[in-house]
Amino acid sequence: MSTSQDLFDQAIALHQRGELGEAEKLYQRVLLLEPSSFAPRHMLGVIRYQQGQFPQAMELIASALKLNPNVAEAWTNLGNVQLAAGRPEEALASYRKALVLSPANPAVAGAAARILWSLGRQEEALDEISQLLAARPDDIGVRHYRADMLRQLKRFDQALSDYDAVVAVRPDLVEPWTNRGALLSEMGRHDEALASLDRALALEPDLVAALSNRGFALRELARFEEALEVLDRAIALQPDHVPALAHRGKVLSEMDRLEESFRDFRQVAALSGTPAQVKLAHQRAHDREQQDWLAAHASGGRYLGGERLGARAINAHNQPAVTGAWRASNPRIVVIDDLLSAQALEELRRYCRGSDVWHTAYPQGYLGAFPESGFAAPLLAQVAEELSATFPEIFAGHPLRYHWAFKYDSSLDGIGIHADEAAVNVNFWITPDEANLDPEGGGLVIWDKEAPLEWDFAKFNADESAAYDFLDRSGAKQIRIPYRANRAVIFDSNLFHKTDKISFAPGYENRRINITMLYGRRPRG
Repeated sequence: MSTSQDLFDQAIALHQRGELGEAEKLYQRVLLLEPSSFAPRHMLGVIRYQQGQFPQAMELIASALKLNPNVAEAWTNLGNVQLAAGRPEEALASYRKALVLSPANPAVAGAAARILWSLGRQEEALDEISQLLAARPDDIGVRHYRADMLRQLKRFDQALSDYDAVVAVRPDLVEPWTNRGALLSEMGRHDEALASLDRALALEPDLVAALSNRGFALRELARFEEALEVLDRAIALQPDHVPALAHRGKVLSEMDRLEESFRDFRQVAALSGTPAQVKLAHQRAHDREQQDWLAAHASGGRYLGGERLGARAINAHNQPAVTGAWRASNPRIVVIDDLLSAQALEELRRYCRGSDVWHTAYPQGYLGAFPESGFAAPLLAQVAEELSATFPEIFAGHPLRYHWAFKYDSSLDGIGIHADEAAVNVNFWITPDEANLDPEGGGLVIWDKEAPLEWDFAKFNADESAAYDFLDRSGAKQIRIPYRANRAVIFDSNLFHKTDKISFAPGYENRRINITMLYGRRPRG
């Protein structure tokens, strides 16, 4: 007669071969012989997890842990199930119990860090990986992972230090050279970026990620034809490579080929779909409101819209006055009321309310829509083209570089002080005036001093204290422009600015929406 241990060993062998049904039967036989046994109960939970039966899996593994709470692997498996079941906070707690029992486990620490990151707790995520690296200082994989995190947090110097440490030890690894090249481009060190990417491509000539990043670096050097050539090569190798398509969209935009550009961005969104992410509370609230709005206003509960108009989108009647005001202004700021035609305004409102493009959530309480998430409707291309054509003196020689939109909860401080990496900034608002509870606020605050040209993107976008200190020392004055529906503020992108405090009425159609279009390139120091 087989002992319970023999049966368990047979079950494990069957389980490892993927014969889940037979393994399950043997685990259950072991439990009949030993009802208080930890191991078969735990493994039955693992099988339920593999079968997608998450509630039963959690119950089995949790009951096993009551019998023996000192098994790190079981806490890890419980965390895996909880995460798959959409319970990230519980999964995080389970992973942390596993790490107490098995410190410096890179797989578990990495899983915990990814949850923290997805919950918007980036500093805790970084701390988790830094602690792991302190325990495993020679682990190149962990150091590379931390470099990627630091890069996303825009701590570029620290990220570069980690990448340099990785390639110094393992110069034969292609991925660190590739990511290092992308980072150097983001730091504005594009020639060095190309050198790093050439190292990657010497190791793997058809590496699509390296080709894509090379296209980005060439675009930043305004070598558009070369950028387009290398990106076309990447896309020929992998037609669904999202970063390469996104980079090509940006290159085509700066080449004034907006229809092609926006088509690439829409393809990026279609390939990416809705991100599988842990959503912040205000994003979940927005999504519920949007679904209710769609049910009431859109056929079949779905709205696309945003098509080009047969008529003009931009009102041209105030062209001479706007051009004259721009020419006379110092600093360069002009306000245009009644920017969009009535038809364009209404269509953009419907598009922004009904489209599935609001995929970037910020902890402060607002959402972002970017070209890569599908915020690339043909109507937006029409608006961008007509702005340049209607006000040629303002936009001369400045193609559309990038664009986005933000949608806010009803009461917020708004986006903090920053400048933008462009020559001309167009910011216009489309939510009806009745939604704004403070007619003298809710718009934009602009300072009359430009960011120093030697400051890079990270400096003038991430270091608010430095910006305020510079403005204070410069004796800068605020220019406060109140919110008005269909009002545009066009200004030198290098001027420091921020969103004014927002106080809007509750309700989905009352959410403040602003659209930003950046034209041309910021001068270099």
